[in-house]
Amino acid sequence: MKQLLTCILIAVSCTSWAQSFTVENYYKVKWGYAEEFINLWKTNHYPLLKKAKEKGDLISVVAEKPRLHSSEDGRWDFKVTLVFKNAALAFDPDLTTPYKKDLYPDQDKLIKDEQHRFELLISHWDVMVENVPLP
Repeated sequence: MKQLLTCILIAVSCTSWAQSFTVENYYKVKWGYAEEFINLWKTNHYPLLKKAKEKGDLISVVAEKPRLHSSEDGRWDFKVTLVFKNAALAFDPDLTTPYKKDLYPDQDKLIKDEQHRFELLISHWDVMVENVPLP
């Protein structure tokens, strides 16, 4: 894990740490469980992201789901686009940690709910994207 993080940090070193940094998070969920997954995400993870946005670490959070399904190999059920103030914040493993105890006094329930949310997943991937200047 440490090596992966190092590789990612090297990869983004070409990007200025001062400019915004966008990551798209894709989630592929077991058939029939997408709404449950999304509801758990909105209940347990989104409030943490809202706090990070209020603090100014996140510029925007956009959640989307497809209207129709696609082929199984290209299927995703939920996408979250996060625009961070800078790349350093995007890779801060403790970005939302300070808010957990305040927002979720019952930490055991949070841990159980988050474990269940990830049990619903088939796969998850993050895509770091950058804008392409157009004339």
